[in-house]
Amino acid sequence: MSDIVKKTSGSIAQWDPIRAMRDFLRWDPFREMTPLAALSELEPSTFSPSFEVTENKDAFLFKADVPGIKKEDIEITTTGNRIQISGKRDHEYEAKHDTVYTYERQYGSFSRGFTLPDAADLEHAKSELKDGVLTLAIPKRPGAQSKKIAISSGAKS
Repeated sequence: MSDIVKKTSGSIAQWDPIRAMRDFLRWDPFREMTPLAALSELEPSTFSPSFEVTENKDAFLFKADVPGIKKEDIEITTTGNRIQISGKRDHEYEAKHDTVYTYERQYGSFSRGFTLPDAADLEHAKSELKDGVLTLAIPKRPGAQSKKIAISSGAKS
């Protein structure tokens, strides 16, 4: 059996301190010593998809990697200026006679909350699930675009 080696395409990935801290807090130094059968019983069923949140002049854009999740299993709710995105990915059928060499896929439920600025127009938000990527676009209210304010020198003329 050969080892699977991950190779990058020459580009250096950008370091994300939030993701690094989340991965560090989830790290268990004794995980590899735990038998596979006991691991599934001890570990809570959680799934934490990665999110990308950006803002342009017209809208706030949320993208989440949610491969293997059906749109019926995702729920987007709002309360005031807070948005909650939750969902679940169920375990796939596993035959008991198969030999398992590694078990790294995550299953279970997730829930992420984001607080939006007052400029967000939640009434006209649109979402789409395509190719395992959830895209949520929340437009800004008209007149809520930022304006540039000139800075005076403070010197009297």
